Amino acid sequence: MFYLKGKFGLDAKIEQIGIENCFVSEITIAELKFGAEKSEFVERNRQTVTDFQSEIQIIPIAGSLDFYAKEKARLRKAGTIIDDFDLLIGATSIVNGLVMVTNNISHFSRIDTIEIEDWTITP
Repeated sequence: MFYLKGKFGLDAKIEQIGIENCFVSEITIAELKFGAEKSEFVERNRQTVTDFQSEIQIIPIAGSLDFYAKEKARLRKAGTIIDDFDLLIGATSIVNGLVMVTNNISHFSRIDTIEIEDWTITP
């Protein structure tokens, strides 16, 4: 979301590592579409999401469902459950051997074996 809003210099970071090296879960696209629909500027934000989709590689969640199920059970037993969509996004990152880029470190770090970077922090 920060990228679409032009915050934290994320466009420069993506340019530096290459858009071809960036991926998003199809769940992230669903969340962006929801955000557009509930916004004040629906048409403009729909177009922003559509443009974003055409620039970035979208990863389906199907290959992540086994990891998701095991991790959800583990988190529930530990009493540290997180939102299903976030768990699916994190699972997709892990199963595909990717680094999860988020500023919600405390939330996503509950997922076993996840590798996280926060690009909103200035080095």
